[in-house]
Amino acid sequence: MSSVMLQEAKCAYIIIIMAVYWCTEVIPLAVTSLMPVVFFPLLGVQSSKSVCLQYLNDTNMLFVGGLIVAISVEQWNLHKRIALRVLLILGVKPALLMLGFMIVTAFLSMWISNTATTAMMVPIVQAVLDQMDNTEYDVTMMEQATGQTNTVIELEEKNASDPTSVNGQVPDDPRSSEEKKMRKRVCKGMTLCVCYAASIGGTATLTGTGPNMVLKGQMNQLYPNNNDIVNFASWFGFAFPNMILMLVLAWLWLQCSFMGLNFKKSWGCGTERTAKEKAAYNVLKAEMKKLGPISYAEFNVLLMFVLLVLLWFSRHPGFVKGWAARLFPEGEKYITDSAPAVFIALLLFILPANKPKFIDIKKPFLSAPLLDWNVVQRKMPWSIVLLLGGGFALADASANSGLSAWLGHQMTPLGSIPPWAIATVLSLIIAVFTECTSNVATATLFLPVFSSMAASVKIHPLYVMLPGTLSASFAFMLPVATPPNAIVFSYGHIRVLDMVRSGIVMNIIGVFCVTLAINTWGRPMFELDTFPSTSNTISIAMFSPPNLTAFRRPY
Repeated sequence: MSSVMLQEAKCAYIIIIMAVYWCTEVIPLAVTSLMPVVFFPLLGVQSSKSVCLQYLNDTNMLFVGGLIVAISVEQWNLHKRIALRVLLILGVKPALLMLGFMIVTAFLSMWISNTATTAMMVPIVQAVLDQMDNTEYDVTMMEQATGQTNTVIELEEKNASDPTSVNGQVPDDPRSSEEKKMRKRVCKGMTLCVCYAASIGGTATLTGTGPNMVLKGQMNQLYPNNNDIVNFASWFGFAFPNMILMLVLAWLWLQCSFMGLNFKKSWGCGTERTAKEKAAYNVLKAEMKKLGPISYAEFNVLLMFVLLVLLWFSRHPGFVKGWAARLFPEGEKYITDSAPAVFIALLLFILPANKPKFIDIKKPFLSAPLLDWNVVQRKMPWSIVLLLGGGFALADASANSGLSAWLGHQMTPLGSIPPWAIATVLSLIIAVFTECTSNVATATLFLPVFSSMAASVKIHPLYVMLPGTLSASFAFMLPVATPPNAIVFSYGHIRVLDMVRSGIVMNIIGVFCVTLAINTWGRPMFELDTFPSTSNTISIAMFSPPNLTAFRRPY
């Protein structure tokens, strides 16, 4: 066996071992992610220096910076204020309430972790449902008491002429069992919508969920001169419309599945609020009142958050020169999305949490900063940072050892299949695989393989990598698939079968939306109809302007 083939085999062996460990979780995911640091140098695949550099690269710094800003939003309860304000604006009709919960959850999970968003939203949903339930019970008891009095009077009159009536007893109301069933279904629909919206919302931004960061890191790893093709603005332009479409279809599916499409009842057009709806509105209002007026710290965090989003969007918009190129010489070359993320994170540790007072100049102004490192240390998901780093180390070793090129060569026969069919099938495979494996681990394992396959069948790598990345977040079927599902399941409203039934359709909706996105607005955005000319090795700078010779392929 040649030394080149031996390198590929060694690299493949470590990847297979890590894939098994990630799938079975025999040791923690983050600990498995550290294996390349030990075994790649020992087996002579890569030097320790090369491997360790991958664990805190540009993409991981972007992730850390974004998470620090998200922690500050959670710390000052800004996310709860936004959630309650939107819900109060949208209203409490059943359909609008569900839509409100989904919009708020999706929006928040774009910026803070899906788990934190779900953990905050489910208690609000639970409080609203409990209050609606209690109010409905009180109203029903009053109606039954009034109805029973009238019925007894009628029966006494009837007894004189009808001897078959037994002791004037009132039969049970047959509606009560139906109402209980409906109430259970509403509870299921309202809680499921939160975990589904959290998973959908995380796909809309580059920092929203782990797989998005895996794609960003692996594009930089495998194609170093890619001209920053996947950045915050380009990802948002592609994934945000997809998120909106998925959210609307998911809402319609949950409406049909749990509440029925009774528009008059659900939307309440032209009708007054019922006692249940008033109770739900009062719960939201009471929660909002508990928060009090917006504090100085909350306002500052909101300002920093908005500033960060603006800096991300305007750094390299694509259609005009961004601030990086205008303000700094060769800024586009040196400044990436991680720079503004870490800059805002630094400001959060400097800016005061209390309003400065200039009345007494002799007394020094002492105020705690907006964010404390102890809070960050406690809330930062360090395991995800290591998981991302391990994935980048695998991708780098695969490219340098020649394993990626070998895998790509084995997949050459797939060139006879239409590219849209390849993308759809791969999306379905990922959506099923991610149900039983971490979404970051799924993306880490599959994306380098997809990249190799794209090179071998001469299609744009992003044509299969983008759908694969998004599909890694479609963990809708099982409670163990993702933390938001587990949180919702723990409240006891949903059985596993309920989640599986809804989740199968949600997976189909997700794959449909991704296939639509990649074949419509995704094409011109990422120039997916072109294939950059490359040599046999996948590590070549595929998107470097001198090498960019368009290869047209019918889709």
